[in-house]
Amino acid sequence: MIWQQIYNPAGNMVASTALAAIPVIIMLAALGFFHIKAHIAAGMGLIAALVVAIFAYGMPAEMAGRAALYGGFVGLLPIGWIVLNIIFLHQLTEQNGSFKVLQDSLSNITEDRRIQLLLIAFCFGAFFEGAAGFGTPVAVTAAILIGLGFSPLAASGLSLIANTAPVAFGALGTPVITLAKVHGYDLMEVTAMIGRQLPFFSVLVPFWLIWAFAGRKAMWEIWPAILVAGVSFAIPQFLVSNYIGPELVDIIAAIVSMASLIAFLRVWQPKKIWTSPSMRGHDPSAGETKPAQAPVRYSRAQLINAWMPWVILSVCVFVWGLPSVKAWLNGIFSPAFPMDGLHNLIEKMPPVVPKPTKEGAVYTLNLLSATGTGILLSALVSALLMRYSPVAIVGTFFRTIWLVRYSLLTIVLMLALGTLTRYSGTDTTLGLAFANTGVLYPFFGTLMGWLGVALTGSDTASNVLFGGMQKVAAEQLGLSPNLMGAANSSGGVMGKMIDAQSIVVASTATRWFNHEGDILRFVFFHSIALACLVGLLVSLQAYVWPFTSMVVR
Repeated sequence: MIWQQIYNPAGNMVASTALAAIPVIIMLAALGFFHIKAHIAAGMGLIAALVVAIFAYGMPAEMAGRAALYGGFVGLLPIGWIVLNIIFLHQLTEQNGSFKVLQDSLSNITEDRRIQLLLIAFCFGAFFEGAAGFGTPVAVTAAILIGLGFSPLAASGLSLIANTAPVAFGALGTPVITLAKVHGYDLMEVTAMIGRQLPFFSVLVPFWLIWAFAGRKAMWEIWPAILVAGVSFAIPQFLVSNYIGPELVDIIAAIVSMASLIAFLRVWQPKKIWTSPSMRGHDPSAGETKPAQAPVRYSRAQLINAWMPWVILSVCVFVWGLPSVKAWLNGIFSPAFPMDGLHNLIEKMPPVVPKPTKEGAVYTLNLLSATGTGILLSALVSALLMRYSPVAIVGTFFRTIWLVRYSLLTIVLMLALGTLTRYSGTDTTLGLAFANTGVLYPFFGTLMGWLGVALTGSDTASNVLFGGMQKVAAEQLGLSPNLMGAANSSGGVMGKMIDAQSIVVASTATRWFNHEGDILRFVFFHSIALACLVGLLVSLQAYVWPFTSMVVR
């Protein structure tokens, strides 16, 4: 039996929007205001979503349950698989002391915490976003920052803020490629349009990041370094996106930014060194600030051994992200399982799509090509090079599973919730509410992308969800479809820092378990403020010269 989605079940869009928002409000309130543990809050949100889908939207109960189950599988692989294996690698490097050497070597580049944050969270994180995406950059950078002595809230929240501007071109351009493929955009045109929006924020975000960490005055003390990091990222981001394509935008920009910042630090250092690892003001996760210690010097062999696991990780993640490698690995083993009772049994309806369109639900067990498998391989190779015995490796792996058990459960429940909202049509109801804003649509259409990522945890998923609607609405309002398709992706990147999946990844990487609500409260203002700034830029590009001259028609 085919079930057709409805987007106004109450017969009134205000009432229907309020109904659709109930699961999200319950989950966010439980996390952010009532300090309920993340896996319980996610479970509450999932139950609410089931009730709304079945009793308000008329979705068959069995179909709703299967949609949630499908999302749970996706939560385990690929997302949970990434988290588990990056923490496994981190555990290995901590146990043998090489992580301490890594920390000290980074400190030797500069003892200033603000510049360490720029180098690791912004530059290094952007490389991992470009190579892998899907939570990898937050997991890696948060783990390194906590090892350097940053407080758990600083390591978690600031890694999330830093992981914004690169997201639209993450995982070798997957969000943009998917947007073009699914909704019929010209790939180079929409890529170029995104490349005319995000570079502004590639310059802004590093300033914003240091301001959030150390305050306005401390930010201005290192403005030359921040400007070098931002501009050296923004210029390659613009050039590669406009003249080459989406695949290597982040990787090239991150390498140029990292090299430029390190080279600049050879000739410039701040007059005042900021040594506090916790954020300005009240930081409930911070302990006592330790006085700065003299730099520790290591031999070349020690430094090579300390960096070796992370170099291997970078190589493996990059190789695993290559389309040819993914295709080869999928050819070896990648069984697909259509979800009985769900696959092709739900139809999206106009105005979201031009004509009724069936929703597929095929779970692909692409274990070999999953990014987490590349991370696992890097961990195993590194463990052998660090002279761990096979018994010690297996023991550490199972201890890691126990360590992240609640985080994995939370990710499963969060993805179940996000998938159910997609298949029930409740997320589309929320999107349509934004679409009914007339001349203000460029602003609110951008926030639609933000909402999509906040709900699904993925810029790719948000583009799949709302990319078609953005195109239809733009054509009806006489706007450039490329402008609004790009706005969906550019606005979406600012939702990445508040999506539940990313927050759980950050809390797990820093081992600040059961504090997801604290992280959410910290990053929420930054997320909505930056999303509104993207919306203002898109509005200027829609209506105000000379910004209109930037638009790809």
